Amino acid sequence: MLKKAVVGIFTIVVMCLGTETMGQDYQTGVGLRLGVSNGLTVKHFISDRAALEGILHTRWSGLVITGLYEVHQEIPEVSGLFWFYGGGAHLGTWNGNRGNPSWPDNQNGYTIFGIDGIIGLDYKFAEVPIGLSFDYKPAYNISDVSRFWGAELALSIRYVF
Repeated sequence: MLKKAVVGIFTIVVMCLGTETMGQDYQTGVGLRLGVSNGLTVKHFISDRAALEGILHTRWSGLVITGLYEVHQEIPEVSGLFWFYGGGAHLGTWNGNRGNPSWPDNQNGYTIFGIDGIIGLDYKFAEVPIGLSFDYKPAYNISDVSRFWGAELALSIRYVF
């Protein structure tokens, strides 16, 4: 069941990447996400105001993939600056063998699945193909270690085209 859902989501993302729509001053951005968890980010606009973002990042000595749908709103006072909000889901693994007392069993690894929200600012420089995003991305794990994780602040630096 989970495998079919992941394949379905991947198919939708690939189909959307083939569209020729434009959001902000760019269509697609690829880069680094730096914060509580570090990783790679890809953002692709599927309409003037809507984007899909994929994040592959590390957390608790594991690897997590997150997919988000984001709505962008222009801030008219600053050219190239938008604020955005949205949500999505994550799937990954964490290594429980960290000596961290918040884990139910410090000797085991965990498979995690959950839901994510996101709110932030996105800025595209006018003269260079660079975009910056600063966001807050809280998450709630539904499986294994079920709890709210609210410490996700990050800066994303993307090459945009």
